[in-house]
Amino acid sequence: MTVEGTSEPVVDSTQLDSSSPETGKRKKSSRGTAVAKDKDGAMESHSARPKVEVTLQSLLEAGAHFGHQTSRWCPAMAPYIYTSRNGIHIINLPKTVQAWDRAKKAIENIVGRGGNVLFVGTKKQAQDAVMEEARRCGAFFVSQRWLGGMMTNFQTIRRSIDRMNKLGTILAEEEALIASGGHSKYTKKERLMMSREREKLDFSLGGIKDMHSQPQLLFIIDIKREEIAIKEARRLDIPVVALVDTNCDPGHVSYSIPSNDDGTRVIRLFCSAVADAILEGKRVAGERRVDSAEARKQARQAAVAEAQAQQAAAAAAEPEAKPEVADSAATTGGSSSEG
Repeated sequence: MTVEGTSEPVVDSTQLDSSSPETGKRKKSSRGTAVAKDKDGAMESHSARPKVEVTLQSLLEAGAHFGHQTSRWCPAMAPYIYTSRNGIHIINLPKTVQAWDRAKKAIENIVGRGGNVLFVGTKKQAQDAVMEEARRCGAFFVSQRWLGGMMTNFQTIRRSIDRMNKLGTILAEEEALIASGGHSKYTKKERLMMSREREKLDFSLGGIKDMHSQPQLLFIIDIKREEIAIKEARRLDIPVVALVDTNCDPGHVSYSIPSNDDGTRVIRLFCSAVADAILEGKRVAGERRVDSAEARKQARQAAVAEAQAQQAAAAAAEPEAKPEVADSAATTGGSSSEG
């Protein structure tokens, strides 16, 4: 099936996996199959690895072209569907690359102006990638559970975060006091209850504990699962960048990226690409701050130089004015003596 009005190149069907999934089931090799990785090694390699490039080749290797079953599709996704094979829609990857380019520019512009980005991905396949990449680029994240009102009722959420931080401070002080041989102000049961409360709060709010205001952009994986987050973002006019599968409506987000949103490799690819875009935006923002500081410094120097020049000109004009006064006094004295 060819999409009408589409003049862009389409994915070569010979590059797709030739194995046929069973009718009514997902492509198991590309959707929902986790890639076993050493977490510590992955975190260490992030800082040294090159930037991730979202290209046709990388998308094909990650399995981004596999959509949902044809019986579960959303008609609004028709412009982004290339064809269907064995009951599964195939996404038109050139349009995915174009959509990513637009989203990347938006991320860099918002971060370059000093904005913050919030990663949202609570499904099991996305939790590790969201947490690792958000920490790598210094962004905020929600990887366990989206609490209702996290954006629209942020002041209440902020009070819960303050409570979590206060409990952490109390427990740290108590541990230091006990380690030094002192007596704790709390009983063992009270410390245990505070520890459990803090763990419960950290489970849901640990990724946003340093967020003191609403983010300027959300990056969401699986907009069907994160429906509440989408609604809150739309109510507050917060732009959203999201992976949109063939069973979702792309009109619900500001920057929709047509792609498989269930495969671990696809999620890792886009999380890494978004993190790189955030780091690039921060680099641009840093350069702007340096340029602005340099411009202010030069303006101050110019103002000081101008003031010094004015003072020098005034000092040079004073000796010339004094002889004129003396001459006028002498003339006045001479005329009076003659009289």
